[in-house]
Amino acid sequence: MVDISIADGMAVFDVQGMDKFWALKSQIRVPLVHITGVTIDPEAARGWWHGLRMPGTQIPGVITAGTFYQHGRRVFYDVHDTDNTIVIALNHEKFDQLIVEVADPEVEVRKLAAALKSAS
Repeated sequence: MVDISIADGMAVFDVQGMDKFWALKSQIRVPLVHITGVTIDPEAARGWWHGLRMPGTQIPGVITAGTFYQHGRRVFYDVHDTDNTIVIALNHEKFDQLIVEVADPEVEVRKLAAALKSAS
């Protein structure tokens, strides 16, 4: 799971618990101006094929965490419960997308949308 905070024009995505180990990453910091969209999308994390895993962990139906290359794009995943998945589209960043599980997708999408509106 990922905890999202907003500070100083940045969105900070903190990977929680043992997911730091599975994803091989503890935090991703992104300038708000580089976020091009945020949606709730449980389907983005479902299925067994998420691309080439480099580096990361994938146990279908249990966890998808880490960096995956799919369709020429670099995507970061951290998802156990696909029902709580949000997708953050990025520009000018190491990752093209972040596909992450959060505690409350509606709250997190509203929080990011408000921050994006304020940043523009």
